[in-house]
Amino acid sequence: MGARLNRRLHDRLESLRTRYGASYLSSDPLEFPHRFPDPLDREVVGLVASSLAYGNVKIIRRSIERVLDSLGTRPAATITRMGSKEMGQVLHGFQHRWTRAKDVACLLALVARMIEERGSIGAFFAESYTLGDMAGSLQRFSEGALALDHGGLYRTRGIPKGAGVRFFFPNPRTGAAKRLNMYLRWMARPDDGVDLGLWRFVRTRDLVIPLDTHIFRIGRHLGWTERKTPGFPAAVDITRSLAHFDPEDPVKYDFALSRLGILEGCPRHPRPRDCELCSLAA
Repeated sequence: MGARLNRRLHDRLESLRTRYGASYLSSDPLEFPHRFPDPLDREVVGLVASSLAYGNVKIIRRSIERVLDSLGTRPAATITRMGSKEMGQVLHGFQHRWTRAKDVACLLALVARMIEERGSIGAFFAESYTLGDMAGSLQRFSEGALALDHGGLYRTRGIPKGAGVRFFFPNPRTGAAKRLNMYLRWMARPDDGVDLGLWRFVRTRDLVIPLDTHIFRIGRHLGWTERKTPGFPAAVDITRSLAHFDPEDPVKYDFALSRLGILEGCPRHPRPRDCELCSLAA
C-alpha cells in the first residue's frame, strides 16, 4: 500500500511540475534574472531578487523593479563601477517593508567585492561550499560576505550588528534561510526553463527546499515534517521526504509546489476532496 501511494504521489508531483513550468515565471521573482543573458548579471539580479522576496508578491515585484532600474542593462558592471555611497544616493527613498536604501546599497557593495576578488558570486560561494553540508556552507558564505568591505557605508570598519543587510545573509542555525536556499536553487539546478543552471559545482542533492509558509503548510499536511516551527530542520525534513521521489534532485518540485500556495491551489486547512495532494495523504 505504501509503495502504491508513493508511486501515485510521485506521479502527482510530476504532473504538477508539468503544469507549473516556465509559463508561470511571471508569478515568481525568478522572472527577473531571466531577463538578462549574461551569467554574471543573472547572478547579481538573482541575489537582489531573492533577497527581496519576502512579503506581498506585488510589492516584491515593485521593489525589485525599483532596484533594477538603478542598475541598468549591465547590473554587474554597474555595481563594480559605482561606489556604495553613490549607489545609496541612487536608491534614496527606497523601502521594502523594513529594508531601506542603505541595506540594498550595502548588499550590492558586498556583491561587487565578491566579483572583484573572485570573479563571480558563484566562485565566492564555492569557497564556502562543502559536499553534504548545506547548513555549514550557507553559514560560511554569510559570514564571509558580511566580512567584506562595505565601501564606507558605516562608520565602523565592519558591518554593525543591527545593520539591515544582515537580513540578507542569515544563519541557517537560527532560521530557515529561505531566500538563500531559493537563490541556490535558481543557480544550481539545471536550466529547465525555470532554474538557471549556472553553478554546476553544487550538487542538486545537497540543495534544501526554500521553506516559506506555503511549503511548510503543504509539508505538514502531507506528513513530510512534524515540526511546529518553519526552521531549517523542517526544511531538511521536507527535502528528505521529496528525496524519496528523486534523490538526486529533490528540490525540483519546489517551484510547482509553491505555485499551489501562491496561486491558492492549496487550501490553508486539509480538505481531501478539494486538494489533489491532500487527497493522497488522506
